[in-house]
Amino acid sequence: MGLTTFFVASLAAVAIAKPIASPLQKLKAAGPEAGIVIQKCSSPGMLALAYDDGPYQYTQKLVDTLNAGKAEATFFVTGTLYGCIYGQKTALQNAYKAGHQIASHTWTHPNLGSMSSADITTEMQKLETALVNIIGKKPTYMRPPYLATGGNVLPTMKTLGYRVITDDVDSGDWNNQTPEQSEQKFTQAGAGGNGHIPLMHETYASTVNTLTPWLINWAKNNKLKLVTVAECLGDKHGAYVNGTGSSQTSC
Repeated sequence: MGLTTFFVASLAAVAIAKPIASPLQKLKAAGPEAGIVIQKCSSPGMLALAYDDGPYQYTQKLVDTLNAGKAEATFFVTGTLYGCIYGQKTALQNAYKAGHQIASHTWTHPNLGSMSSADITTEMQKLETALVNIIGKKPTYMRPPYLATGGNVLPTMKTLGYRVITDDVDSGDWNNQTPEQSEQKFTQAGAGGNGHIPLMHETYASTVNTLTPWLINWAKNNKLKLVTVAECLGDKHGAYVNGTGSSQTSC
């Protein structure tokens, strides 16, 4: 082989060779670790609106409000807390199609901290089946009811592959806080540092009709991007995996 031929062949080999990912790069590509409590975003400039306890009668209104504000959000849904999840099938499908994240808040909304690993697994798998039936995917993110992460919760979520989300700003809507009081909490938390993952509930009309529009404007005024929880953790495409549904269409 002549020198010129050898040089050309060497360049071709370099161009074809793929860089080897470092362990850190592989970890980042896999998304956040399962079974570890996550309270806020991993990067600045974001706000991950997150709503618990649905689906409910306000779900479609919330989806419409978010869409109009060009905001993406995360819905931590249950199977039976406010009626059967299949009763809001269309609203959930619309949320999913619009790019909002659908995540788990368990089937019946129990305090997981006092339950066995087997019972926790049943709670999660019942909702997984329903979501596969409704949106065709199984979530990889969950928020435990009452933010209970003790007992068997974290080890079980690690086994099941769930990223465990709590919050760093509590809107207090569940505790009779007015939207104005909730707004003050966000103002006090500020727009600096890594982005917030708030605790809110789509089951309160005031949260849907007043607090959410205010938050959309607050984010815009503070140059914050409104994203899903998965995206705010650098895991935009890791919110779901394939799962198995069933013939069940009711609770």
